[in-house]
Amino acid sequence: MPQVAAPGTVDPDLDSLTSDELDRLDLGVIGLDPTGRILVFNDAASALSGLSREAVLGRNYFREIAPGTNTPGFFGRFLSGHRRGAFDERFEFVFGRMPQPLRARVRLHSGQAHGWLTIEPLESLGVGAPREAVMAAIDSRFRAEPVDPGLCEREPIHIPGSIQPNAVMLAADPETLTVVANSTNAGEILPAGDPLPIGRPLAAVLPLPFIDVIRARLASGTLGDGRSVRRTLRLDGGTSYHAVAHAHAGRLIVELERAPENPDDFAEARQTDTELAVARLRAAETLAGAARIAALEIRALTGFESVLVYRFDVDWNGEAIAEDKDAEWGRSLFGLRFPASDIPAQARALYTKAKSRFVVDRDSVPVPLVASADAGNAPVDLTFAQHRTLSPIHLEYQRNLGVNGSMSISIMVENRLWGLMIGHHRRPHYVAPETRAAATVLTDAFAMRVQEIEARSLWAERQAHLDTEGRLVRELTRADDFVSALTAGPVTILDLFGATGAGIVTGGRVTLIGTAPPEAAVLGIAAWLRDRLGTATSFASSAFTIDLPAAAPYREIASGVLAISVGEARETLLLWFRPEVPSTVTWGGDPRKPVLAGSGPVAVLPRRSFERWVEERTGFAAPWAPWQVSLAESLAEAVDGVVLRQRRKIDELTGLLAEKEKLLIQKDILTREIDHRVKNSLQIVSSFLQMQRRQIADADARQAFSDTSARVMSVARVHDSLYQAERIEEVDLGQTIESLCKDLAGIAGEGHAVDLTAETGLMVPYRKAVALSLIATELVTNAFKYGARVPGEGRVEVTVSGAGSGTVKLRVCDDGVGLPDGWENKPRGTGLGMKLIRAMLDQINARLEVANTPGACFTVTTT
Repeated sequence: MPQVAAPGTVDPDLDSLTSDELDRLDLGVIGLDPTGRILVFNDAASALSGLSREAVLGRNYFREIAPGTNTPGFFGRFLSGHRRGAFDERFEFVFGRMPQPLRARVRLHSGQAHGWLTIEPLESLGVGAPREAVMAAIDSRFRAEPVDPGLCEREPIHIPGSIQPNAVMLAADPETLTVVANSTNAGEILPAGDPLPIGRPLAAVLPLPFIDVIRARLASGTLGDGRSVRRTLRLDGGTSYHAVAHAHAGRLIVELERAPENPDDFAEARQTDTELAVARLRAAETLAGAARIAALEIRALTGFESVLVYRFDVDWNGEAIAEDKDAEWGRSLFGLRFPASDIPAQARALYTKAKSRFVVDRDSVPVPLVASADAGNAPVDLTFAQHRTLSPIHLEYQRNLGVNGSMSISIMVENRLWGLMIGHHRRPHYVAPETRAAATVLTDAFAMRVQEIEARSLWAERQAHLDTEGRLVRELTRADDFVSALTAGPVTILDLFGATGAGIVTGGRVTLIGTAPPEAAVLGIAAWLRDRLGTATSFASSAFTIDLPAAAPYREIASGVLAISVGEARETLLLWFRPEVPSTVTWGGDPRKPVLAGSGPVAVLPRRSFERWVEERTGFAAPWAPWQVSLAESLAEAVDGVVLRQRRKIDELTGLLAEKEKLLIQKDILTREIDHRVKNSLQIVSSFLQMQRRQIADADARQAFSDTSARVMSVARVHDSLYQAERIEEVDLGQTIESLCKDLAGIAGEGHAVDLTAETGLMVPYRKAVALSLIATELVTNAFKYGARVPGEGRVEVTVSGAGSGTVKLRVCDDGVGLPDGWENKPRGTGLGMKLIRAMLDQINARLEVANTPGACFTVTTT
């Protein structure tokens, strides 16, 4: 490696030097065309990079040779300078992908024929303490025995004490807004010669309008819990920075990231790109289709070589359910499963709070945070910081996976971590802030689509089961034996939850349907379940033979068991059985060895193999959904509340038949009294309507009150008949219609009369009596209004008769001139009245015949 140059070395005139003279310099010298393609590469540059001149000439330095420099802070300066026509930029930079990390002084300036990039080594940083610890553990203590994954879960990943080098961080006291900590690269945002921000007011470093917004948000309490202020700030020298500020754990944290001068320099996503992607996502009808579209669209936005949609199961194992990748990416992760230890609990908790994380360069050297002496020893909590550095263990995991640049965006469905949108790149990969925001928005849109699709599917399935349960409950209410009602009717408990076997155990009695273990085995299972349940009411297992090894002989038919206890005594159990579903699960590596023992400061190491590892699974059934358990519990409550309580009541009344008869008589009296009171109440309502009618001048309104009064009176007459009848469930139709016709004639006034012929003792059910009474009311009222030859002097003939087999005929004829031709298309009478007649006809399955004889004659026939 070239010797480290002394500070203040005078830069030579590179345009005037020959190739040999360039090779004798201690500076790394690289000549670049306006796009960044390498034209000159001296020996020092070759030694610093570990690459020969022949290997790099003609290739793009920023994108292919040193992709860690493909950021606004490095390549962006180069592009901006070329656009200006002349430039000379000097800054320090830490190269993380040299043979060893190197801090160097960099100069970018224009030459006569092309641009120049010089690299002056300042300090060799080694691989860094975290990386050294990981590598030492790999080299000296590699073992095949798995260790407690809980060690990973106790790693304090939210307080790494450093950030990624493409950003600057300031931490301030939220009350005084005095800077109490900053990243060691904070000088990048300050004018030359300014002291570091620690101890200074935040307003001395950042623009006052931005500080005013922060103060207002802090005062309103709207800057915590992941909420932030985002602005583009123009700082010293006119350089623009993306600034993000948030408050957390007693600190105000501000992150500043150099903004691209030109959106096209780093493929910033535009609003139309996002809108079109969201539209395509909204059109997806299935979860698999939506996941495929999301992976494709986010890879198109961000430029990652591979994008995965990663879904968690109930045990936090993950599965890549969709993948979009570059043709040269190689190994596919689609369909592979990954054990929960790959993303431990505290990482999942962090993903739930902070939705996105982008890593430009896995091998970049972290920038430490330093705090003022009076800030205390508490580390800065970076839970919500966008540029928080990753755990050394996770970085090693990425190395083992062959990933450098990466992206992780939380997929939150109903405030639950459903999965992750994961981007992978084999090289360092910078994604512009606007594009990162667009990818997050698109991931949120995917999460909403997931919620819609899953909710729609769940709703349909639950509705079908609710309907089945409703039918079972109705059977229960009509049955004396609840076991038969649930197991022997047209609908049984076997129709619930996709079970293949079901049963009821009540005391020592076992009733089974479908494919289930034998009775003796079920009695043993029930005894075990009663002990296991304790105070709980339900038990659900998709691997029951693991829970109860004695049930292993029935693994093929009862690997899944759902059990619900009924009542406080817990003597009755409802059981459902599901069969074993032998399957193969393809893991990304052996899930039994997720982590390995480490050494020193690194307690564990991530696994190194991600080759496809196929597990043959037996003894597992399809899992029971929480809503299925809840629905089964509600059925048990119905059994207890509707049936068992009835049975207990019947048992109590077995020796008290006399009292039972007395209660029945009282019930009959009470029912008749209710009918009497209902009849009286309806008559009062009818009288009120008539009184109101007489106070209204408008003829149409008077007629409406009259019609309504008649309809109320028709129902009152039915209740009057019920009160007088011997049996409270049937009505003497002839008597009811006779009383009704007298009322209607009275309401119509003098000159109107009804000639009634009614068969005596014609008993009909209450429901049919109400319908026929309302039909008779409408027909007689219409006859009075429209059928009289002389207005005010109508006579109507009403006949009520039976025709055997429960058939009843109601005939209403007037003495008028009859209905005109084409009356079907222009029916007379109120529209409401005709609608009421049709509704009543449909309700009792009756038909209506109309004829002129010569007056209009209506005949209703019902069975």
